[in-house]
Amino acid sequence: MHPVDLEPSLIGARTYASRRRHTRIDVAGVLSIMICLLYLLPGRMIVPNLTYAGRPALLVALALFFWWVLARLNPWLVVVGPQPLRWAVLACLLSLMLSYLAGLLRGLPTLEANAQDFGVLLTVQFLGVVLVAADGIPNWERLNGVLRVLVWGAGFAAIAGIYSSVTGVDVADYYPIPGLELKGGEVGFESRGVGFRVAGTATHYIEFSAIMAMAVPFAIHFARFATERRHRRAAAIVAVLTAAAVPMAISRTGVVALGATMLVMVPAWTWRMRYNLLVMGLGVVAALFLLKPGLLGTIEALFAGAEDDPSISGRTQDYDLVGHWFAARPWFGRGPVTLVPELYRGLVLDNQWLYTLVTQGLVGVIVLAALHITCITLAGLALRRATRPADRHLCAALIATQVVAILVEGTVDSFYYTTFTITLALLCGVCGAVWRFTHPASTVRTSTVRRPSP
Repeated sequence: MHPVDLEPSLIGARTYASRRRHTRIDVAGVLSIMICLLYLLPGRMIVPNLTYAGRPALLVALALFFWWVLARLNPWLVVVGPQPLRWAVLACLLSLMLSYLAGLLRGLPTLEANAQDFGVLLTVQFLGVVLVAADGIPNWERLNGVLRVLVWGAGFAAIAGIYSSVTGVDVADYYPIPGLELKGGEVGFESRGVGFRVAGTATHYIEFSAIMAMAVPFAIHFARFATERRHRRAAAIVAVLTAAAVPMAISRTGVVALGATMLVMVPAWTWRMRYNLLVMGLGVVAALFLLKPGLLGTIEALFAGAEDDPSISGRTQDYDLVGHWFAARPWFGRGPVTLVPELYRGLVLDNQWLYTLVTQGLVGVIVLAALHITCITLAGLALRRATRPADRHLCAALIATQVVAILVEGTVDSFYYTTFTITLALLCGVCGAVWRFTHPASTVRTSTVRRPSP
């Protein structure tokens, strides 16, 4: 047991009990259910007659937001101690509401008004996961449990993607789940080079590659620090699978994200660990060469021929429109998610930073950057405070995922893809949780509730 998690009452019958409150259903358990729904079900599978915000996992995220709010309203259920992420979330909410008001004052057609309401709902779900993970996960043991579920869920998605890439069979064909429906049909495959792209259980190929890259450092973490050998071996297999699944999406974003993850994690590894991962990486490359001939050549061509790639030239051609919209409404933008492709000849800004600049203005960009910087800072402080190698490695993995998220947001309108968004929200909340667990004050370190005095 982690020293911080030690319950004295477990040692002897007459040993005092701590002030922690044990429950049968806690935040960590609900977050684990949400992760399973997020990764095991196809991204387009929703509750009938709802939008993409009606994914089962996102409905759980919405419930988590209201759970946190109700806990704050009850004076006996308020979590003791400060939490810097609450201020970052408050800034996000204020920025969102100001942008929403700016959209209303501009006057919106029906499609943009509906899209704005949809954007507010998605943001509430995102922030609910951030807050609940930061304030509600009680200790290191439960945190590791949540991250283990994330790793196994990513492993399942990786297997689905690899299976689809090798066999040419979409796994979504085997998902007739009563009570749910596929909105917009299956993702399917997309030809690129000598192969075709797969999305696993995600809603897009780029999203699939990004979440696989974000899962790799946590799989490596449990491959190193899991308590049982069989768990370490299983996590090592998942690390190989998630790394191998990244190129299956044939996406520059995924390859860059995986490379950035490795670069950020290198200082946290010993030389032996670096050597072992280098050998494993070479093995993955060899396996891909045998299983998917021409795949590596296609990925190389993506970077070598980037200047002539129509997907890149199409993005740069939109920069003039971005400048026009920003000049018209520089501070709060046009309104959240109001850049509807149906109204602008299918225009899609494949850059979340530019999309935020247009729809939420300069204030929205600053708030989004502040959220990432806050998470990196909290994880960095926890890294400095931590004394156990496992805790330090986990903090380094959290920093790596924030760096990956910043890069991914520069290549695609990432907040449109809900698997990536909720995964990022969870990891942002975990940054706040590790900061709390490593805080020197016990009233901050221990997640608890106020109780009525006797």
